Amino acid sequence: METDEQTHATSGIRFPPPFYYLIGLMLGFWIQWLLPVQLVITAHRSLLSIAGAAAIFLGLSLGAWAVITFRHAGTSPNPHKPTTAFTTAGPYRFTRNPMYLGLTLVSLGISLLGNALWPLLAVPVVVLLVDRNVITREERYLERKFGADYLGYRQRMRRWL
Repeated sequence: METDEQTHATSGIRFPPPFYYLIGLMLGFWIQWLLPVQLVITAHRSLLSIAGAAAIFLGLSLGAWAVITFRHAGTSPNPHKPTTAFTTAGPYRFTRNPMYLGLTLVSLGISLLGNALWPLLAVPVVVLLVDRNVITREERYLERKFGADYLGYRQRMRRWL
């Protein structure tokens, strides 16, 4: 059983954030299978595929850059582990949540590649859930842990873009 001290040593996130995105895509494609609605007609699909591939590439690149930045700062990207440092380097100069932004771009890209409406409509729902259930908890934790330094960064930097 977790002690109060162990609970406050991390953000308290219990459900892995990437699973929100995975479940959103799975539900979206399940609905797509039941009630197919394409985004574009087949003749225009190549442009949609290019946009989808670009979104996936950008999302994976942004996520990898964020993880590398965390590793260089000496902290884990895993929200289940204690944060030992917070960084304003790398992609954190542009957004407070590059990993979640990366996952969002990947989800958008997969939806576009699939030419599927329902997974695309699931993305904003997932973003809202991550924002409310994950990011707000992480921000409270970082505020407790890093105080004024984090608060200053939070005031200067947008949550998403």
